[in-house]
Amino acid sequence: MRPTESERVHWSRSTLAHWLHSQLSSEKDGPILVGIDHALSFPIEYFALHGLEQNWDTFLSDFCSHWPADLPQVTVRTLLEEHKRVGASRLGNARWRRLAEQKSRGAKSVFHFGVPGAVASSTHAGLPWIRFLRNAPALSHRIHFWPFDGWTPSPSQSVISEVYPALWNKSIPRGALSQDQHDARTVALSLKTAAANGELLRWFSPENWERIRLSADEKSYARIEGWILGLT
Repeated sequence: MRPTESERVHWSRSTLAHWLHSQLSSEKDGPILVGIDHALSFPIEYFALHGLEQNWDTFLSDFCSHWPADLPQVTVRTLLEEHKRVGASRLGNARWRRLAEQKSRGAKSVFHFGVPGAVASSTHAGLPWIRFLRNAPALSHRIHFWPFDGWTPSPSQSVISEVYPALWNKSIPRGALSQDQHDARTVALSLKTAAANGELLRWFSPENWERIRLSADEKSYARIEGWILGLT
């Protein structure tokens, strides 16, 4: 599926964000589950370093004021160079990892740029568009941003959550697909299966996870740092 009929036109983050806005604002198909393959927040150390209130909306506003990657002709690379030049005004430490990354295998820090499997660039580029959806008037009360809005979404709400294709992509044959195509297909199939067999409800509830046990403090941190849907 492409944003236009042209074989040469690919999805941009802007096109995808506006397409999601259109899909999520429509009620004809009922609630939608959206999996985003990048972090939706930063480690708790980042909040402490920059004196931020431990609140996701506060974080998004502050981040986007320093990393406006949604503006025309602005890229994460140019912004990264600028931040380094002015003295790391809103940078983090590549050794910092969120609790979800510590509990998973192979997940990279959101500040680890320029290495194989890195998610730093995609996270910094994608967060402004997450804020775009968060603040869209037409989507008010229609979307549950998981787990920032709570662990258990309302059945009537669409859900946007972070996903990590590596949780599932080894169990589904890749065939002739590129790695990115395979990851997208794997996530879609895994979420569809989990919703159909009731597994999704367990994923939404930390008390019912099989391998990972979070303390009360860790659950609070996860509500600020975010969590990976399906990492249980």
